[in-house]
Amino acid sequence: MEKTKKVSKNKAVLLAGIITENPTFVSLLGMCPTLATTKSVEAAIGMGLLVILTLIGSNTIISLLRKVIPSQVKIPCYILIIATFVTILKMLTEAFIPDLYSSLGVFISLIVVNCIILGRAEAFASKNGPVASFFDGLGSGIGFTLAICVIALIREVVGTGALSFGVYFPIGAQYIFHIIPEAYAIPIFVQSAGGFLTLAFVLAFLAWRKNRKEAKKIALERARIEELKAKKAKELAEKKAKEEALKAEEAKAASEKSKESAVNTLVEEKKESTAESAKEEPNVEKEEVKEVA
Repeated sequence: MEKTKKVSKNKAVLLAGIITENPTFVSLLGMCPTLATTKSVEAAIGMGLLVILTLIGSNTIISLLRKVIPSQVKIPCYILIIATFVTILKMLTEAFIPDLYSSLGVFISLIVVNCIILGRAEAFASKNGPVASFFDGLGSGIGFTLAICVIALIREVVGTGALSFGVYFPIGAQYIFHIIPEAYAIPIFVQSAGGFLTLAFVLAFLAWRKNRKEAKKIALERARIEELKAKKAKELAEKKAKEEALKAEEAKAASEKSKESAVNTLVEEKKESTAESAKEEPNVEKEEVKEVA
């Protein structure tokens, strides 16, 4: 039972970082790499993978050392741990994926001061165990990667009319998928201004979707309240009708009882008058006999 509870908790932490607490679309963190490294989907995937690895490593180590690190110097210690992972990843990227390293440039080093990583270290890893911190880092990293990939997809397709793979990752060949005719492409979307425009469009769409969902929820709640009111009114009307019917029956019963009582009274009176008449008849007969005698 306890194991199942832990699994469900880790799953909730993972999904929170991807959906409900998405660092880019919900918390609006990490805007610098979001705007600067999303000219192509491949570059966005590369940045996302580096952030995922940094988040997982730093979150896990900080969680393991959370009781050892003094509270007075915790922020410098967090930055030191994050910088260590970023330096290792930077050297590996430069050695094995040099084209990606050249494309991302200084933004790999800037991962050290990325507020997503430092924020998760302070808000979650420093207060939870290593397993939960691992899933928190994985979820936040995946959420960030999906967000920048969505923005990069829009920018690359609208800006160039195609999707390119194999430019930065050494996969043996370069693949270009043409989505829209090049004549209809809008080059501004792969420039600096395109990042702001795309981010604004995506955030506006998400806000519209959220507002629509909330409005629908409010409408359903109002409909439920109205239904409950109608049900309550119907119940009250039925109760009132029953009470009126009961009163009518009681009045009818009282009327019948009154009539029955009146009839009984008349019968008793008739009986009494008959009895008196019967008593008077012998006296009359005696008087008649005396007169005859």
